[in-house]
Amino acid sequence: MARTGFCDSKPLLDLHKKADERRAPLRTWANACGPIDRWQPVEADESRMAPVKMEPERRWERRLSTQTSEGIIMGFHEDSRTCSAACVADGCVEEPVLLHPLGLQGLHSLQALVPSLLRHEVETALEKLDLIWDRTYAWDMFLDMMKTQTRSSFPNADLPRHFTDATRAVLVDWLIQVHEMMHFQEETLYLAIHLLNRSLRQIKVTTANLQLLGMICLFLAAKKEECLLPEVSGLCFLMDHTYTKHQLLRMERKVLCGLKFDLSYCSPLHFLLLLASVARCSAKVVWMARYLLELSLLEGPCVVFLPVQLAGAALCLSRQVLQEPPTPEGEAAWCLAASVNVGSDTALLRLMHILANAAAKAHTRETCATFIKFSSPETMHVSRHLGLKNASGLLGICT
Repeated sequence: MARTGFCDSKPLLDLHKKADERRAPLRTWANACGPIDRWQPVEADESRMAPVKMEPERRWERRLSTQTSEGIIMGFHEDSRTCSAACVADGCVEEPVLLHPLGLQGLHSLQALVPSLLRHEVETALEKLDLIWDRTYAWDMFLDMMKTQTRSSFPNADLPRHFTDATRAVLVDWLIQVHEMMHFQEETLYLAIHLLNRSLRQIKVTTANLQLLGMICLFLAAKKEECLLPEVSGLCFLMDHTYTKHQLLRMERKVLCGLKFDLSYCSPLHFLLLLASVARCSAKVVWMARYLLELSLLEGPCVVFLPVQLAGAALCLSRQVLQEPPTPEGEAAWCLAASVNVGSDTALLRLMHILANAAAKAHTRETCATFIKFSSPETMHVSRHLGLKNASGLLGICT
């Protein structure tokens, strides 16, 4: 390959098809289960509907926030001993909405009910998804996710003058193929693309070293998320020995210093799985939303949106495309998940338009690694769904 070009997509895809025949997958023991087993939406059970037990030493009174575009999720404040009695009187603990025969109708106080039930559902979902070890801190962790995600977006989608969105899309598509071939976890991919977006704006990199920068971002993300790592020589082989080990390690130091060793990121995938679990979404809706969410990595304008906005837009568009028959329990669960603030309606609709256009053109683009990835039986062939081919139809549904 040329010294400044990218690896050809076909050899990588062919190499991926034969990877399982040559060697054992490079993944951790915790990641040994298949993607459907890992990300299957949580089904309702009796333990999920159990009333929430309020801790005696810490009483909370929760209320829905009136903010839309800049709020976090909901306001809350500590109250000494009055919250428990008021909460029971309003029915926010003793009456589970998802088992109510009329859905949300007939409830005494929706304002008091939703925050308490949402907290219970979020704690249960985080525990079922293995995102926490101790449920005691689940709600605090969720609030921290909502607060710290603002550091993950950018004020604008502008790139340095010598880079374009098309060049960036080619690089991201190649990284998706390498990530798939390495059998890394999905969180590694989202962190790698986030580090790439930050590096392009904070570090001076020439076009000739763009592929090296992408590989370093994936390598750093793997160091943070994975237990087993490839050899540096293996990374050089994947880049057709265009760069040496010394160049790779020197670029790694440059990126770490440019980012001030800050590799933290709140992935939109976590928000997607969390909202899908609370909303009782089917497996196909989740796979379609995951496909749309991964397509957002290729779209430059998506970097200005928050992770929870990306997750919410992908989930909303997935439900619109599949048009599954509604059920009373499903609609009540979706109303509960919709109480999480994902920004203004204008921003959500704009993001859904971007994802709809990307999905409609995914099968015709050269950067089609995500389309091929989600066309397999394991992903329920969601990328080949007929509803994704007509962009005007999708936009009509979104509006």
